Amino acid sequence: MKKKVVLAYSGGLDTSVIIKWLAQRDYEIIAYCADVGQGDDFDLVKKKAIKTGAKKVYVGNLQKEFVEDVCFKALKANALYEDKYPLATAMTRPIIAKGMVEVAHKEGAKYIAHGCTGKGNDQVRLEVTARCLDSKLDIIAPVREWELTTRESEIDYAKKHGIPVEVTKKKIYSIDRSLWGISIEGGKLEDPQVEPPQDIYQMTKSIDKTPNKPEYIEIAFDKGIPVAIGGKKYSPIELVKKLHKIGGDHGIGRIDMIEDRLVGIKSREIYEAPAATILIEAHKALEYLTLDRASLKFKAQVAIDYARLIYDGLWYTPLKHALDAFIDKTQEKVTGIVRVKLYKGHATVVGRKSENSLYKEELATYSEGDKFDQSLSKGFIELFGLPYRDSMKNEKRKK
Repeated sequence: MKKKVVLAYSGGLDTSVIIKWLAQRDYEIIAYCADVGQGDDFDLVKKKAIKTGAKKVYVGNLQKEFVEDVCFKALKANALYEDKYPLATAMTRPIIAKGMVEVAHKEGAKYIAHGCTGKGNDQVRLEVTARCLDSKLDIIAPVREWELTTRESEIDYAKKHGIPVEVTKKKIYSIDRSLWGISIEGGKLEDPQVEPPQDIYQMTKSIDKTPNKPEYIEIAFDKGIPVAIGGKKYSPIELVKKLHKIGGDHGIGRIDMIEDRLVGIKSREIYEAPAATILIEAHKALEYLTLDRASLKFKAQVAIDYARLIYDGLWYTPLKHALDAFIDKTQEKVTGIVRVKLYKGHATVVGRKSENSLYKEELATYSEGDKFDQSLSKGFIELFGLPYRDSMKNEKRKK
């Protein structure tokens, strides 16, 4: 009797080759395709999987869950890995793994498989999540152990077995798309000195092709969640798509970074995330208006830790759930409207307002109507500087 395995299947080079490779080793392959907004024709993907050797194919429509329960949680946290990456690809992996585990339970499969390399982060994210949800499932990772040591050898294998793939040896980039953004790596990009060629970009225009006049948009938030653009309400999915289009037209959201992978190596990554870039800037601005200083300072550290948890694949962990509770509490007053200027690759906040604003003009102004009692500052400074003054006196005595 063949062993059942649920394979995370995209229809790309790695997973297409894996189906044939597993079939040759007496596995019954159940392909699991996760729809996280990458725009694939899943009818074609399903046909390709069956033709390549899969026994059955599941397509999980995860778009709504991905945006509402994952992306918007990360937005409320202002999660940016190493202060740049909005985690578009990283955030898809936990819910993909959850979908695979659910299919494995339904089909009575004892194995799950993926097409991640031994150098990447995704192997950790998928496997740790699967272990958290069902520790009894065995995991197969062919790319870590098979004889196909390069993408070129995989292409040759695919041709030998009649497996159709879009990747060529001349254009060998690995592209991963979701509703939150795109990641691009491989090929010429592996040289950190090489400027990314324009043809790799999927969502954003080059600066020389963007409008010569700025565009202004107003984004409304309700408890940290974006709900409207220009006074018009959108569903979460449509709002993200709308901002991708607007931001992409202005060249916003391109990220070129040297990134520290979880496995200990540095990699060169290119990302496109127009909506995430705009939303995080706007959300931060609204928080500065509505949160107190101590909460802002503490939350900034939480954002770093939260981003790392996502990056490391620790979505379904006690610490992540505890941080969500803290973040949700901070968002109770983060309601208002933020005005953003879009121009030549930049999303600049130029205005913000909220009924919960902690900004008081009568305290901040230097004009008529000033109610700040400046005479109190002398005593405040004396008390504030007292411990530092005395410590410096002691330092001087020692000398």
